[in-house]
Order: sequence, then C-alpha cells, then structure tokens
Amino acid sequence: MTWITKSCGKPNQALRRGLRAERLIIPLSEHDSAKGRFPAIGAAILAVPKLLSSKALRRASIESLWLTLCDQRMRLLFIGDIFGRPGRTIVKHRLTEVVAQNAIDLVIANAENSAAGFGVTPQIAEELFEQGISVLTTGNHVWDKREIMEYMNQTDGHQARRLIRPANYPAGTPGHGWYEGQTRKGVKYAVINLQGRVFMASNDDPFRTVDDILKQVTAKVILVDVHAEATSEKMALGWYLDGRVTAVLGTHTHIPTADERVLPGGTAYQTDVGMTGPYDSIIGVQKELVINRFLTNMPSRWEPATGDARFCGVIIDCDENTGKASNIQRVMLKDE
Repeated sequence: MTWITKSCGKPNQALRRGLRAERLIIPLSEHDSAKGRFPAIGAAILAVPKLLSSKALRRASIESLWLTLCDQRMRLLFIGDIFGRPGRTIVKHRLTEVVAQNAIDLVIANAENSAAGFGVTPQIAEELFEQGISVLTTGNHVWDKREIMEYMNQTDGHQARRLIRPANYPAGTPGHGWYEGQTRKGVKYAVINLQGRVFMASNDDPFRTVDDILKQVTAKVILVDVHAEATSEKMALGWYLDGRVTAVLGTHTHIPTADERVLPGGTAYQTDVGMTGPYDSIIGVQKELVINRFLTNMPSRWEPATGDARFCGVIIDCDENTGKASNIQRVMLKDE
C-alpha cells in the first residue's frame, strides 16, 4: 500500500487552540480528493484533533481536515529571472498549472530580462501581472528599456507599484525598492529587492538598507530577492537575515544552485534560483555570440536564444503568522 505524508505545523499550534493532537496514517486511496493540497511522498503523519470522534473522523474528508488543521500554512512561488520571449512564453504555458497543482498562495518573479533579455517594458510588466504574478523584482538591467522609468514612478494606486527595483539604489532613483501587500486570503506580505556590490556597480550597502526597510515592514511573510554576482555576498545576506525574513533568494547568474535549505532561524535560502528561459544558450544568449566574444574579445550585439525553454523557480512553505519557513523546493519544468 502507498502512503502520503505531510506535516501540519508544530504540535503546540494545535495545543494553543485547546486541542490535543494525535497521529493518523492515511492510505493514498483516501487522499485522491486532496492531491492538490499535499504531495504523495512516503509514510506520513497528520496532526488530528483528539476531540473529533472516530465516527466524525470517518465522515470528514482529508481535504477538510487539512484546511481546518493547517490554515496557518502559506505557500509561495518565486520564479527565477524571466528571460526574453521564451521565458515569458513558458510562464504563460505553465504558471497556471504550477499554481493549481501546488496550491500556491503568492507568486513573485524576477523580470529584469523579460524584454528580449534586457530590461522590462510597461506592456510586458502588465502581461505578467495579468498572468497572476503579484510582484515583479528586477536588478542591474532594470533601466535597459528607458520607458520603464516613467512607469515605475506611477502613484501608489497604480499596478506599476508592484514592479520594484533594488532598494539600495541611490536616493532619487525612479521607483521603489520594496512592496507590501496582501494575498486574496488577507495575509500581509512584503517583497524586498536588493542588489549586490561585489563585481557589480557600487550602490548603497544592501545590509544596512534592508535593516532600515525591516523597521518599516509590518508583514511577517517577507521575501528578499538578492540580485548579485558573488555567491559569498548572497550567502552572507542569507545568514544576516536568518530569522528576520521568510526567504532570501539569489538571482542574476541564471544558473540554479543546489543549495536550497531552511536556515536555523526559519529563513529559506538559495544562492541562485536560476533562469526561466532558453537553456540551449549561454545564460540566455545565443551560444555562438558568447563563444565568439571569448575567442576574439571583440564586441558584438547579444541576441536572446530560443531553444529548450524551462520554467525555473522555488516553492516555499511558511507559517503565515510568524513568517518562518518550513520547506523550500526547487522547480524546473520544460515546456510541453
């Protein structure tokens, strides 16, 4: 017989509600109605209130038990650097499916390469918002399309407020470096965008910048996109923010790293989420152009590649009341 597994928060969460928790093992055949809520991954344990009689328990569906007992869980999806038309296309094709199958509550994406590999336009930002992405982060290519500057200076009531640039850019830079909003369920969240300084332009200190922002944020669920070149700088920010934010996720290098984990303080971390775009390429650009640059050291115009598009991101489980992460999982999907 095949079994399912899913943790339902800490036992003391049930106790605080005045409930005593027991363990219940449920076969996969009884789990069919709730496939979208938790994965089948081995022998599992669900916390179930003891006050439920066995007769009532038999009548209750697995789905209703899950919703009742685990209503503090929140699931985030962060999509790595969307690169050009191939990246936008695979997001359009796969995002709805990923959200539905994984019961995603909030979608965030880095869009700084979404316009032909360089920058983002107002039209593209609007298209990504319409597909269900709540917040778009950026990085060093944010100003490659100049029309985005006016768009990012729209008033707070405008959708453009949900497109952010690195918060540690100099004072007076167009746009905003962080955003605070609410999910459809009314859960408050914040997204902070930072840019590294090692091997990149010299901007304000990202460490002290995020300290100042966290003094203003009221949400418990906080995701930080660190757009940086050096793995050491990203990792340092991850440890620096451990226990203070829900997730610290690296972007910019376009190569997904295999170091995803939840740090001791409850912060999910990954050095680089990777690129959502063409993998038959060199970090999104046509291979021949990049190789020729290395061989000749001569300048040439970069053109985005088109082949082997992949959807790359991470799914994070957290407690909506504390913001503490409990799990982080890499996602890489091909177009179908």
